[in-house]
Order: sequence, then C-alpha cells, then structure tokens
Amino acid sequence: MYAPTQFREQRPDVLNAAVRDIQLATLITATASSYLASHVPMVLKQTAGGLLLDAHIARQNEHWRALGDGPLPSLAVFQGPQAYVSPSWYETKHEHGKVVPTWNYIAVHAHGSLEIVVDEAQLRAHLDDLTSANESRRERPWAVSDAPPEYVRNMIRAIVGLRLRVGRIEGSWKMIQHRSAGDRHGTIAGLSASPRPGDRAVAEVMRGLEAAADADDDLPGRPPSGRR
Repeated sequence: MYAPTQFREQRPDVLNAAVRDIQLATLITATASSYLASHVPMVLKQTAGGLLLDAHIARQNEHWRALGDGPLPSLAVFQGPQAYVSPSWYETKHEHGKVVPTWNYIAVHAHGSLEIVVDEAQLRAHLDDLTSANESRRERPWAVSDAPPEYVRNMIRAIVGLRLRVGRIEGSWKMIQHRSAGDRHGTIAGLSASPRPGDRAVAEVMRGLEAAADADDDLPGRPPSGRR
C-alpha cells in the first residue's frame, strides 16, 4: 500500500477496530492465468497463532476452486469512509489559489495466505459469529438458530468457507492531516454540509482527528496526534 508517513496507520488495535467496523472486503487472489475477486463480509479473530479473517462464498463462485491445490497468497481490502475534497473549502485558496482537489479515505489492507474451510461445524460457527456481530445491537436480534435446522444445514452445504491467515496488515487514514488548520476546518465544514452520508462520515472522522490532536491523545481509529 502506498501511504505517505503522515497518513500511514500501523497500530494493530486501530487497524483491527477498522476491519471489524467496515466488515465488507474485496478479497483478491492471483492465479497463474487471472485475478479472482470476491466481495465478502469477513470476521476478524485474534488467535494464539495470529490474526485470522474468516468469510464464506457460494459454491458456484470459482474463487474457492483456485485453492484446491492448497493455500494461495491473497489480499483483503477494506474500504472505509471516503469523499471528494473540493479546494474551494481551503482557506489557502483565497490566499494564493495554488490548490487542487483531492480525495479523503480510510483503507486497510490485510495480506496473507488464503485457504478453504469445508468443515460444517466451523462454517456454522463462522455464520454464528458473523450474525452476532451484526444483530447484537438490535432490539430483537435474529440468530441462525431461529431458522429450521434442516434449512440451515442445506444452506451451509451451498457455501464454502475461506480463511485468510494474516501475515501483514496496514492502513492509510488520508484525511489531509498535512494541510493547514484553516484548510482542514474548511473541509470539515464543507463535508458536514453535504447531503451525501459518506461525505458527512468523512467529516466526522476528521473532526475526531482534530479533537485527538487538540487533546494530544491517540484515540482508537485515529492516526496518532501530530500527523497533521
């Protein structure tokens, strides 16, 4: 991942929290003849042996068949909030005009070895974990056990599990930390006024970075203070 120093995120707790929050990944595997890419929600697990990312795909998806002869190097890309940044929001535009547009975003890359999981008990545990992560905050959470057992078994037979054994994880929090306070605050105001939810989400991330830097505190999900 290309990430200049001021945007680079390397703290494991921050990266892991972002992965758990984003969930949906673009999972990419290179074969001898092509690239395979699947868009899948992934469940992060911290084990004694390291980080694992578990997912599942339909049996009709050819991605898993490429792993028939054994694990392959793969990459999971997690895309967080992102938004176009207009230079019209910059204080420096009115000072000298030497400004151009950019794009703010959060991204996490998890590199590792991808393998197949076919054990029915492991697949059921994965589905329970994935469901619980998304249902636990609901007033009446749904559980896999709410569906008829035979129906669940048939659904599990229609999928294949994928497990990424993470060897390296890295992130980029590109939120114009390198620009002046006036430019940053102008961008926060501009994004906050946007009708697009994604723009407002980026503004909230930027606002959190400002608060963390002002408090000289490294908050989870924020680059360390000083990356401004």
